[in-house]
Order: sequence, then C-alpha cells, then structure tokens
Amino acid sequence: MKKAMIGYQIYSAREDAEKDLFGTLKKIAEMGYDGVEFAGFYHYTVDEIKKALEESGLVAISAHVPLAEIEKDMFKTISDYKAIGCKYIAVPYTDDECRPGGPRFAETIRNIYKFGRLCREAGIQLLYHNHDFEFTKISGMYGLDFLYEAVDACTLKTEIDTCWVKYAGENPAEYVKKYAGRCPVVHLKDYVGVKGGKTPYALIGMEDTSAKPDEIAFEFRPVGHGCQNIPEIVEAGLASGAEWFIVEQDLSVGRTPLEACKMSIDYLKSIGM
Repeated sequence: MKKAMIGYQIYSAREDAEKDLFGTLKKIAEMGYDGVEFAGFYHYTVDEIKKALEESGLVAISAHVPLAEIEKDMFKTISDYKAIGCKYIAVPYTDDECRPGGPRFAETIRNIYKFGRLCREAGIQLLYHNHDFEFTKISGMYGLDFLYEAVDACTLKTEIDTCWVKYAGENPAEYVKKYAGRCPVVHLKDYVGVKGGKTPYALIGMEDTSAKPDEIAFEFRPVGHGCQNIPEIVEAGLASGAEWFIVEQDLSVGRTPLEACKMSIDYLKSIGM
C-alpha cells in the first residue's frame, strides 16, 4: 500500500482542544499524524492557532464551517482559514430545510456555488462533507450526487465521509472511486451498529426513535475497530487521487478521545499507511 497523509479532525477531541489546544496538537503530532482539520477555533485567535500549529509541526489541512456561519460573512470565513494555512474549507452539514428535499435546498446549492467561487479566487478549495441524509433521492438520484452535479467539480469537490456512506447502505470504497479525481480529502470513520438502531445524530440535535429492541446500538469506534473495510477504502482513495485521509470519531465510548485517536493511527500504520 502506498503511503498517505493522515489527518485528524479536532472535533473528535473538542473538549481537550477547548482546554488546551497547544498541548492537544502536540499530542496528536507525537502520535504520528501529519495534519489536522478544524471545526471552529475554540476561543483561540488566528495568531494563536498559527503558533500552535507551528509548535506542533502539524499542517492545517482544512476546516469544517457550517453553512449558516459561511453565509453570515463569506469573506471573513475565507480570510480566517487562509490565514492559518488551510487548503480546504468543507461544508460539514446542513439544517433540515437546506437538505435534499428541503424547501431551501435550491438556495443551498446557489450559496455553495457562490462561496466555492470565492474560495477558488482566494486559492482555497471548497468541499462538501456528507452524512447519510444526503442519500435521499432527488430527480432519481441521491441528493449528494445531485449537489455534485449541480455545482461543477472545480468549484466543489468531495469530502466523502465513509461512515455515513456505509450507514446509508452504499459501499464506501466504490463511492470514493465514483468521484475519482474529485476526492482530495476522505474521512475515515468507523462504527458498529445498524441504521435504525440508536441514533447517531444526538450531537447535532437530531433524534431517531425508530430503533427496535433487537437491533445493535450505534456506536462510533476507532478506525479499524468497527465494521468498515478500511484497507479497501484507503486503496480506493489512493487510486482516486486522495491527498489526505482524515480520522474522525464523533464520540468515544469507553476511552478518552485521544486514546481513540492513537488507536486509529496505530491501526492505520499497521496496514502500511
């Protein structure tokens, strides 16, 4: 297996970052990660973020910025994340009304196109990070595919979250390959459970009450410790032009987030990454 750049989504260890971003980044770097993806600045200034990155030696790969925040001030969003060295900005999720099938989906596409063009002018690439709710059919195709068809590949590229692809019932490796040449960043996320089990969306205020008593409860796991075929996904990503693979674990059960962080990269190293 070819070597790949491995990043970590800081949201996975958000409480640690909130308390001590400098120390948290140093620990992540010591584990062997090459870079990090942001999800907010955790009350730190742009200059403090830059200093923390310099001291840790980590690259600022990208940042998850909610669409509502982007819409408030597109230029400031670009300026802040360009200042810390981000090559990518990703729309991480959208509210109910803005999702495929929602009343504001068309408006969402227009805003993503507008912001993507502004990003390109500033030397940043816009990405869209999926959940499973984009796998609703619109005009005979998944909403996620509809979005990627509606906005050209130069303006919007993919950040395929392989957990949610599998959770939606699709093969993550095949879905990555579907967007070969358009998938610079791939999210590696592992889990156990089934769709319709315990809700995976409590963190963003969504509930799923459709679980049956005999179904396996949903639980995020360190990469390589769940149901995902990680080697297959990585091979698909490398073959499709992925530059970065980012470890993300929304919630860690039974261990601290940074313990899970180390388990994930230790597994990835064990398969030759």
